Amino acid sequence: MDFEALHSANFKLLDDTVGDWTSMLSKLEALKKDANDGLHKKALTADWAGDNAVISREFVGKTAGEFGDAVTQATSIRNIMQDTRDELKAQQRLLKDAIERGRGKNLTVTVNGGGFTVSENPDKKAPGGQTDVDGLAKELQGILNTATEIDNSASTALKALVDLTDHGFSDATYKDRDSAVNAVKEAEKLAALAKKKPRDLTPEDFDALNNGLKQYANDPIFAEHFATTLGPKGTLDFWAGMNDLRETHKLRDRFDQMDDLQKNLSLTLATATQADSPEMSRWKYDMIAAGDQPLSKNSTTQGFQVMSNLMRWGNFDDQFLKDYGTKLIDVEKKASDNGRHVPIVWQRMGMDPWLNRTGTDTGSDPMTGFLAALSNSPDAATDFFNSDFVTKDEDHDFKEEDGKKEKRALTNFDYLFEERDWPQETNDKGKDSTEGRNNLAMALEAATTGHPAGQMPTEETPPHSKDQAELMQKIVASVSDDPERLTKHSYMSDSIGQITSEYLPDINRAMSDDSRGNTDKLYPIGGTPADLDHKDVTRLLVTLGQDPKANAAVEVGQAAYMGSLMDYHLNPNTPEDQRYPQSPQDTIEEISRRSAEIGGTLAVGQQEAIVGPAAKEAKDFTDSVAQQKNAWSGAISTGIGVGVSFVATPVGGAVASGVSSTVSSMVLEHIFQQSETDVLKESGLKAADVWEHAKEKNIDMSQYAAEQAAKAHNVPYGDQVTDWARMGTDDGFSDASDNARHMADDLETEIQPG
Repeated sequence: MDFEALHSANFKLLDDTVGDWTSMLSKLEALKKDANDGLHKKALTADWAGDNAVISREFVGKTAGEFGDAVTQATSIRNIMQDTRDELKAQQRLLKDAIERGRGKNLTVTVNGGGFTVSENPDKKAPGGQTDVDGLAKELQGILNTATEIDNSASTALKALVDLTDHGFSDATYKDRDSAVNAVKEAEKLAALAKKKPRDLTPEDFDALNNGLKQYANDPIFAEHFATTLGPKGTLDFWAGMNDLRETHKLRDRFDQMDDLQKNLSLTLATATQADSPEMSRWKYDMIAAGDQPLSKNSTTQGFQVMSNLMRWGNFDDQFLKDYGTKLIDVEKKASDNGRHVPIVWQRMGMDPWLNRTGTDTGSDPMTGFLAALSNSPDAATDFFNSDFVTKDEDHDFKEEDGKKEKRALTNFDYLFEERDWPQETNDKGKDSTEGRNNLAMALEAATTGHPAGQMPTEETPPHSKDQAELMQKIVASVSDDPERLTKHSYMSDSIGQITSEYLPDINRAMSDDSRGNTDKLYPIGGTPADLDHKDVTRLLVTLGQDPKANAAVEVGQAAYMGSLMDYHLNPNTPEDQRYPQSPQDTIEEISRRSAEIGGTLAVGQQEAIVGPAAKEAKDFTDSVAQQKNAWSGAISTGIGVGVSFVATPVGGAVASGVSSTVSSMVLEHIFQQSETDVLKESGLKAADVWEHAKEKNIDMSQYAAEQAAKAHNVPYGDQVTDWARMGTDDGFSDASDNARHMADDLETEIQPG
């Protein structure tokens, strides 16, 4: 910035700009409120049908969210402009004050092109002579330098903020110019550290990197600038080098913090991929292109092996994950000869580095880290699992099971869940690693439920889409076909159990065998229902019943679902055309019966677990139910057990909202209280007792749900509902017993329930 520009600057344009942005903020805030309170809330309770229940509802939600992002971005722009204006005004005052002080010392400042000169007055010398001249010149130049830095950095900050998105608005928040500028400076400083050779890094450098990435991991400007400054190759070289023990002996006192550095770097890169700047788009393209390339001429480590270990945390951009997964599968096919053998290229050899520092696995199999990334990105996960691994026309050995021995097509789900020969992996204790398949289960959880694995659904979670429902159908059929796909890898069961708990409307439908055509009214579903076979569902539930966490997830989920169904069907405000066209007695008996069949089938699995090789105790199952309370506390408080994931009907939430304390919430609290008192009582429970105890619990649960629903809606038959619930539960346990016996040979169990 030249002298005259600052000295004579008229800040009216900047004042007007800040004022305009402030006015715009008020208008955007009003639009945001209208979008959230009007558009969004109406969308959540609107009578969507078919694909609209998923696509249009989700689109409206995202559109409403854009108004919030617009407010955020406009606020950041206003703050940066306001801060820049105020700081430039301050520098102008300092400039004029310095000139006035110079006059008092008989010094004159003369404009010279874009610069200036300081001289003594011809008729009167400065007290300090040339020293005063040089001092004022230095002060004025310092003020100009500061003003220039303010002006340039404001431009950098605004450009970085706007460049984060190609379309729509960024949700990046900056309170002033300094915070945005500091993000850029810190990114450059830390990227410079990461570019150093590992042997040259000091413990202080390590701490600066680790702490800096932790602090700024969620800052969009920092993340984008760090990633693009370091570059794709620099990112890969940095992490591979940090795990080369020959190069990092100076950092041996920091080895126990390498897992933190890995996490913080992963979170930063995840944030970076959300940016749409041209530089970041190129970064993503080049990173994927480097996936099947060795890191160096003599290296046996490929790009995918490194990058996948930097994807285990954070929400990566969906399109990046889709493109990354497509290329990774292509490499996997070549490495395994289209699935014929273990992808040997991913098998760790003795001198290969441990690219994963969490201790769960070595990190040599890139599928493990990639699946962890998918577990945080539901849309990308759904797309990945439904994509082709091999088609019928490709050269492979996978055959149909119909006796014709014809080739069959495999999706990525089919390959990974059923057919893949997983590379041998160990954890830091030298034992076989379970991380790969466990991450697979978590990625499937995200892919089928529409929310990140390990979380509960919220009111924002849309009903299941066609692709999600079809994937659920594949999971159920696959486990039914070979239950050992879960029982041999029981650590996967908690995720599959959570999936099942969020498909309970579909599960109940499958078990109803309703030939009267009223299933859709008894078990209303928003979105696309999963078309499940009753026998397959029974096998799935017996399999899940053998794992305490999975058993508890389905048991607790069914309690919430049964409570919400009772509430929904006994509510006089439920529209007539959506009512189950049977008597209240038939309705309560049928709901109780299907719920009891699920409970009884889980009990069969529990018996198998107690007498089987795992030799679990009944107490393990009760403990798991008690532990579910923490996971469900948030869902209960928001009423999620009522309108979204369980009843899953367009009017369910609206109908249920008339009841101050939902029946689902009360039922869940009831079973949690029961489980707390049952922990000691069940410590000595044997397999033979499990069936009767489960039946007692289900009778109590269904009676309590019916009783609370009847009270909530003040129905005239309230004194009869507990009898109807008991009769339905008796029938349901009989159904479970019969179905389990019929399938005993297929299930390879000697348990005879009842």
